Formats: sequence, structure tokens, C-alpha cells
Amino acid sequence: MKYFGAHVSASGGVENAVKNAKDIGATAFALFTKNQRQWIAPALTDNQIEVFKRAMSDAGYSAAQVLPHDSYLINLGHPDEDGLAKSRESFFEEMSRCERLGLDRLNFHPGSHLKRIDEEGSLKRIAESINMALDRTNGVIAVLENTAGQGSNLGFKFEHLAYIIDRVEDKSRVGVCIDTCHSFAAGYDLRTREACDATFAEFDRIIGFNYLKGMHLNDAMRPLGSRIDRHSPLGDGEIGWECFRYIASDPRFDNIPLILETPDEARWAEEIATLKKIANQ
Repeated sequence: MKYFGAHVSASGGVENAVKNAKDIGATAFALFTKNQRQWIAPALTDNQIEVFKRAMSDAGYSAAQVLPHDSYLINLGHPDEDGLAKSRESFFEEMSRCERLGLDRLNFHPGSHLKRIDEEGSLKRIAESINMALDRTNGVIAVLENTAGQGSNLGFKFEHLAYIIDRVEDKSRVGVCIDTCHSFAAGYDLRTREACDATFAEFDRIIGFNYLKGMHLNDAMRPLGSRIDRHSPLGDGEIGWECFRYIASDPRFDNIPLILETPDEARWAEEIATLKKIANQ
């Protein structure tokens, strides 16, 4: 079963994300469980949690169809102790929010060395940060997202993600989200069926499909290997539709949230409908 959706707004309450997803015909969705540009948010109330869970049940969504995203402020590979401690506490709070909402995964960007420590030192900090959060929570998978490699961000090589996973103690609670735009920007070609075969064979060899817990389906505004993160609507960018046809028709991408983060929200319902049609052919 393919689960297609988009990163929808949770403005006014997390339960509104469920309605917003349903309104565009989504069978999956992503959301922020708090304001993504603030460190601190009010704790979820028992009533908010109950309303969200009821909305999920009424709409027919399970936790496997939802890919929450954490705050952009968090840097689990931060070179400074104060910044690292603040990020670790915020990440724990985000994991806890997912746990209380009955959601089983949290998507996040690995982190950045900020050009102040070496890559390996920062990657080790990221793995340590994940272990600390897993020790303090239950049932939520930490889902590392690959990045475009812009600036000093880590995670643009499959080897970066594998290095982190190798150092996470509970392998059952770590996974990966592959963003097609980020992959392309980092130099992984996805423009043809043959290119997709090669890229996903490399992914399987280095990381393994058993760790794939979600995907972001985005076309790329910039050329292959640009290291610049700029999303385009599906088919409008440098990747083109062949990649998304490939994913929609390949059973290796079944039963995980496949999430649009394309810039034109008005096209989401159409993009989702097209992906569903391909999957059902």
C-alpha cells in the first residue's frame, strides 16, 4: 500500500493537520507538533491529545502514515556544549510530544558541524544525542533525513547516515527519510529509471531498505550536485516525473509516508492524485 501526502499546516492545533491532509486526498501527512522556529512550546494538554487521536481515528489514519518533523533550530551535532545541550533537550521534548500523540516516528535533519569541529566529531555527537533521547522515551523512531549538503550540514552522504545508525544502540528505533531533492542536490542522480536503480542500490548497500521509514517527494530547482536545497513542484524541476513514477510503482516504498514538500500547495491534491493513479496502474 502506498501512502501519499504532504507536509500540512497544524496551525490552530495539531488536530487541524488531520483535516488539512484529508482535504487534499492524502493517505499520509507530515506536520510540526509545535512551532518549528521556537525553542519552547506549551506542553500538550490531555484534551489536545484526545482530540488529535480522535481525529486520526475518524479519518482512518494510523501512526505509520504520519511523519512528524522536528524544529529547524535543533542541531544534534552542535560543536558548543551549550548549543548541544539546548538542542538535545528540545529534541527529547519533540520525541515526547510524538509519544504522547501516539505517533511512532520523528523526522529530523542530523545536524551541522558549523565549521568548528570535524565531520566525524559532529556525527558522533549526533549519534550520542539520539541515544540519549531514546533512553528517555518509548516507542518513537528517530528518523534521520538526508540533506543537500548546503553549508556545513551533515547527512548528505549515505555514509554519514550509516555512520550514525551504526552508533545508535537500539537499531529498532532509528531510521531514515530520503528526500529526493536533497539526494539530487548532493549528487545522487534520479532523472532516469537506470539512475534510480543505481542510487537506490547504493542506498540499500550502504544503509539498507529496512531502515527506510519515510520519504520526501520533491523535484529540484538546481542541477545535479548543486548542494543547494531548493524544491520544485513534481515535474517542474531538474529531476522530472520519471523518479516519482519509479517510487510510486516500486513495492520497496510501500507502507511508509511519502510526503510532498513542494512549494505550490495549490497543486498538492493534483500531485497526490497523479501519484495514486501511477501506483494503481
